[in-house]
Amino acid sequence: MPPTDADISHRHALAPEVCATFGQDGVLCPLDVMSEEEAATVRGHIEAQEAQSHGRLSGLTRVKPHLLLPFLWDIVHDPRIVGPVASLLGPDIYCIGSSIIDKPAGSDGYVAWHQDATFWGLSDAVGATAWLALSAANSESGCMEVIPGTHTRQLAHLDTQDARNMLGAREAVRQDIDRSQARALVLRPGQMSLHHPLVLHGSGRNLSADRRLGFVIRYVPAAISQDGATVTLVAGRNISGMPLETAPEGALTSDALARHADIIRRAGRVIRRAKEAHLRQADASPETGT
Repeated sequence: MPPTDADISHRHALAPEVCATFGQDGVLCPLDVMSEEEAATVRGHIEAQEAQSHGRLSGLTRVKPHLLLPFLWDIVHDPRIVGPVASLLGPDIYCIGSSIIDKPAGSDGYVAWHQDATFWGLSDAVGATAWLALSAANSESGCMEVIPGTHTRQLAHLDTQDARNMLGAREAVRQDIDRSQARALVLRPGQMSLHHPLVLHGSGRNLSADRRLGFVIRYVPAAISQDGATVTLVAGRNISGMPLETAPEGALTSDALARHADIIRRAGRVIRRAKEAHLRQADASPETGT
């Protein structure tokens, strides 16, 4: 008999005290997922796809790529990731997004301090983002930094309009950041961090000789809704009745690409609406969280 979702979650469950740490800090790091050799294989698959796309996947292809590449669909559903997430979110889980995050060696890209859920348009800002390292993530390569305990309320953001800011909406939190409270999330290839969608985080430039490559998966409880978007049901029941995404038939097939293009258009409208609403409110009361 194949294992059930409950069996998988139990086998890879987090200890209660670890879950309590996530509740207090909004972050867990590091968590072992796979060996460095397996991570190198995943990296090799991505780089093989890049080699067929003039050396770099397009910006759109790097958004929700699990809908285009079967090996990434498998990682989104991997029990070694989903089990710990289920410990935090419960047995019914959506993936609302995934991304291939790449900082080339010596590039000037950075990620401004922000809270993930600001422009997501969720019915409730609850979830856990898995950041799976496929190369070394450390201070030299521009790893993620977080300020633990900052996930209790939504803060006001602005649009930096800075092309070097790698965030899709170019956002940044408005308030000054006390960097003395920041924690660097150092990961070896094959490890992941989990962070709450409201914990403050950002990252600096990659000053190392290797690219900083990661695969990021955004999970929320399946009771959450995101009006106008589609989701991947990862485990359990489709409680909120969101439109569900389907697995790719193969790598970058024409059918998958057509579905993906429509899904990304819909997701873009969700983010634009949420961004416009947030910025209007933040401009009206710039000194307060929203």
